[in-house]
Amino acid sequence: MKKVLITGALGQIGSELTVKMREVYGTNNVVASGRRIKEEHRQLIESGPFEIININDINALGEAVDKYKIDAIVNLAAILSAVGEKHPDQCWQINMNGLYNVLEVAKEKGCMVFTPSSIAAFGPSTPPDKTPQDTIQRPTSMYGVTKVAGELLCDYYFKRFGVDTRGVRFPGLISYETLPGGGTTDYAVHIYYEALKNKKYTSFIAKGTYMDMMYMPDALDAIINLMEADPSKLIHRNAFNVSAMSFDPEMLAESIRKFIPEFELHYKVDPVRQGIAESWPNSLDDTAAREQWGWNPKYTLDAMTEDMLEKLKRKLS
Repeated sequence: MKKVLITGALGQIGSELTVKMREVYGTNNVVASGRRIKEEHRQLIESGPFEIININDINALGEAVDKYKIDAIVNLAAILSAVGEKHPDQCWQINMNGLYNVLEVAKEKGCMVFTPSSIAAFGPSTPPDKTPQDTIQRPTSMYGVTKVAGELLCDYYFKRFGVDTRGVRFPGLISYETLPGGGTTDYAVHIYYEALKNKKYTSFIAKGTYMDMMYMPDALDAIINLMEADPSKLIHRNAFNVSAMSFDPEMLAESIRKFIPEFELHYKVDPVRQGIAESWPNSLDDTAAREQWGWNPKYTLDAMTEDMLEKLKRKLS
């Protein structure tokens, strides 16, 4: 890769991936883009090349690729699970029509495309424990539907047109840098803020609800490592299971109590997000990613908790 365009660069993943990729590839070789400029993103926007791009404007996408001589597009523009249930029409418009535009531009311009999928691509009929790489996918949320369709669309563009498409199925992502944007796994970020500020948290996800999670530094490494991987070794390409840890709210609370002993966890379950969570796997089998491109996460639950609390304490002060 020489020049990268990141769509959705002001979101939870994109804001951190932009910084990381600029460290790896050079500031001027990573172009960030978003639909609008917000004041809280001013530092990122001014730190390197930035373009205002609506992913549903295929002409703007193509013009940016030409302007910066882009050879790889990281497509992060998306509406997440909980917001997607409130606005399913917008979820489809951005997640699917936007992806189609990215793939069309990549086909025309000869770009690689990385698009993340999600554990939301699975459903209640999927084997819930150590979910296989290749298994039944019948999601019950619009977000999940768009992720399955996106996996298939990327496979199609690779096989039909030779577009170098790649992607992973991310679990819930946890970060101290930015707040999440309306996902079912958001509780696992908010809980750390509340632990430091109030020593207690009320979870909208029920006790005993296990979900795969990952610390953001591992997620950023997964994106870059897969994009740099030898294409001849990639069998699955667009939907690699990647996993780092699986826990329920009680396990997360116990990890926090190792550093904040007085922390209290309470519950007020949100039926919508709980329903989505119960349709997802408890844990993923990521053997294919480990074998085909060397996936190997660095953070355990306690290591993540220690780092999150330390970094957030500095941020909040």
